[in-house]
Amino acid sequence: MTTVSTEPTHKFVVVEGPIGVGKTSLARKLSTSLGGEVVLEQAAANPFLERFYRNPRAGALPTQLYFLFQRAQQLAALKQQDMFAPVRVADYLLEKDRLFARVTLDDAEYGLYEQVYAKLDIQPPKPDLVVYLQAPVDVLLERISKRGIDYEQHIEREYLQRLNEAYARFFHEFETGPLLIVNAAAIDPINNEADYDELLAAIQRMKRGRLYYNPLRSRSI
Repeated sequence: MTTVSTEPTHKFVVVEGPIGVGKTSLARKLSTSLGGEVVLEQAAANPFLERFYRNPRAGALPTQLYFLFQRAQQLAALKQQDMFAPVRVADYLLEKDRLFARVTLDDAEYGLYEQVYAKLDIQPPKPDLVVYLQAPVDVLLERISKRGIDYEQHIEREYLQRLNEAYARFFHEFETGPLLIVNAAAIDPINNEADYDELLAAIQRMKRGRLYYNPLRSRSI
């Protein structure tokens, strides 16, 4: 695995994307290469998540509120830490919490969620770079099936489709920092070192603005 030993270009990198796209695995690998700390959402700790996947209408609100409190607490602690701490790589933006809430909650529930969100007055640290991994729903379903987490096998295709569309809209309007949009459908940066090294180089080159990263070998597929 490539390791970067020079002064880091980015101090806080966020990897984002829909369920199954590989953001957590990539965040872990990047943190090792960049010599930094990985910051992960703790999805498995949410006691309502399995209930949500089995019955979305019954489990949506407690699932979303649990995630909101969990993420707010984690990011608040991160912001209070030394600003000169090493590089950090996270597998979520706080804004994704609202994205999921809008997809999963009905209007009344979302109104309550927004009231809670406003009361928390969360001020998360701003990432130096966001890496947004894109993949079609069929690819997401295949990867979810392969990783074999029991409760994820109940995820419905229609839910993933709405989630994918919500992510696309969100990042189409994203202007709060540099954004690298990655076609993740035809590469495997976790198990293929050539894919990973190419992506890592693109991340290191990214300084500002917005870039669409389409891996070379995906263009012939």
